Amino acid sequence: MNGKNRSEVVLAFAIAVALAVAYIARRPLILIYVSVLFAVMIAPIVERIHRIRIAGRYPSRGLVILLMALLGLTLAALTGLLILPRISEDLRQLSSELPQRISALMQRAQSYPALRQINAFTLQQHAADIFGRTVQLFPAIATGVLGVFTFVIMTVYFMLDGEMAFRWVISLFPTNSQARLAATLRRAQERMWKWLAGQVLLMTILGTSSGIVYGFMGLRYAMALALFTGLANIVPIVGPITSVVLAAAVAAIDSWAKAAGVLAFYALYQQVENAFLTPRIMKQLVGLPGLAVIIALSIGAAVAGFLGALVAVPSAALVSVIVREYMVHPPPQTTHSNS
Repeated sequence: MNGKNRSEVVLAFAIAVALAVAYIARRPLILIYVSVLFAVMIAPIVERIHRIRIAGRYPSRGLVILLMALLGLTLAALTGLLILPRISEDLRQLSSELPQRISALMQRAQSYPALRQINAFTLQQHAADIFGRTVQLFPAIATGVLGVFTFVIMTVYFMLDGEMAFRWVISLFPTNSQARLAATLRRAQERMWKWLAGQVLLMTILGTSSGIVYGFMGLRYAMALALFTGLANIVPIVGPITSVVLAAAVAAIDSWAKAAGVLAFYALYQQVENAFLTPRIMKQLVGLPGLAVIIALSIGAAVAGFLGALVAVPSAALVSVIVREYMVHPPPQTTHSNS
């Protein structure tokens, strides 16, 4: 085996080992990738606040990040103080009224021929089984909370040292291609930042309108449901479906009319968002066709579940910028003259 063949075998073996290690460590690698992506999208906000002169001085990036974190924690605490007492009171009331509600629901179900075969004992067994499975989810929930904490810490770290890491990554490439790569990644960062800004605006509009409608309908947990509806809207398709199903299920506890009202509101809002809000807010921000968004969501959800779906669209925006730069407009070929 000559030297060239030996080097090709070694390279193939190294690639195989790297892929195997990446597969084994895929969960922390996905968490790192998501942290980097959010740090990239949030960094422009930090940079713009950093350039504001306050009392004759420019606040440091670390101070800006700390203030943003404190603001987020304060808003979360205020939300909890506003929502948790109502949820606690509703749970207490629901526990006292649960037998009567189950009895009324069974009587209502008996009025439909297709539901007359339901046995109350079997229903209780299924409820007990669901409760047992729910209890088993608590370790997974604890792991998820730990993952969120790790994600926040890593995102803050990448925002603090992101520029240094960016320059280091660029330095790994040939000198003659560094400037173009850096400019391409900067454009991708701007595109992802605009996507995040547009999503935050759409989330705010949906959350506010949901809160107003749910409050007017007298829906249980109206504030909590509106908050969840707004936040879930950051995940296209999956988030809205989950939020409307949850809101309709809560509304059905009181009456089918409220559940129908929730579905009608959301159907109307989707028409307004798709026909008016999204084209004006997202136009020329991301520039991805609907099919590309669906494909990105499918791949992201298959690879990393919720986190994958969360970052699927900005990841697709990043890939589209790189593909457009290096495949649609490839770098000019360098010609070498023969001596």
